[in-house]
Amino acid sequence: MTEVPVRYRSADEDSARWAGFPFRESDIVISTRSKSGTTWLQMICALLIFQTPDLPAPLTELSPWLDWLITPRDEVHALLGAQQHRRFIKTHTPLDGIPLDPRATYIVVARHPLDMAVSLYHHSANIDRDRLRQLTGHPGSLATASPRPALREWVLQWIGATVSPRDQLDSLPGVMLHLSDAWARRAQRNVVLVHYDDLSADLADEMRRLAGLLGITVPAPAWPALVAAATFDRMRARADDLVPAPPGILVDNAAFFRRGTSGSGRELLTGAERARYHARAAQMAPPGLLSWLHRGSG
Repeated sequence: MTEVPVRYRSADEDSARWAGFPFRESDIVISTRSKSGTTWLQMICALLIFQTPDLPAPLTELSPWLDWLITPRDEVHALLGAQQHRRFIKTHTPLDGIPLDPRATYIVVARHPLDMAVSLYHHSANIDRDRLRQLTGHPGSLATASPRPALREWVLQWIGATVSPRDQLDSLPGVMLHLSDAWARRAQRNVVLVHYDDLSADLADEMRRLAGLLGITVPAPAWPALVAAATFDRMRARADDLVPAPPGILVDNAAFFRRGTSGSGRELLTGAERARYHARAAQMAPPGLLSWLHRGSG
């Protein structure tokens, strides 16, 4: 059994659920930070594996989130154990918190952190927190939460927050920890880095690149339909089948696919505020990663 070197825990996730997981040849693990393209990569993998836009089941059944406490661990392991297709598993855990099995391919998706933060802000408002606490077994208080700051103020607080990255993975330090760990492993043959902006710029090319890296052959006539099914508008139209949550957790399924473009975080801030962000990021990640991640953005 492969030991998990780091345990990541939150109110609704626990990376220890990976311990003892029986990997198979050609398994795919999709490791991302929240709102960085997780569902997009799951959909792309589904389309490449099944080679049809008509998926045989909802995406959460085809590609379960192993760490999430919503479903008991044994049920998730049993679901994955019964699958006959090539498995592709979701996690928000950095690679140093899950078993690294040589038979599996690990895909880490990166998004400009400011865009991720804006998306996270809107996503948080779309979650029924009481329902989430009930499903994870942490009912907690049903009192009304205090109002959040406006978006711009919240993002500035997010940039400046001094927190433990391992305790708050969706913070800026947490994002940089996740990506720095993956960046350091990028030369390993079974670790693949994907940039959200590459998916946005040329979805067809990125899907073909991923198919090659995963050893998947797609007949030429099938490509147009598969690429079309992975576009943002098509996915939003199928939100009820694609959102990564049981009924009742999201207030509006379609709102999960809110915008799907890049630049919103940078547009929100002044030049001085963006410079403050870049100065903080430079303290947390190596220059090569930052150059790749930011793509020359100001």
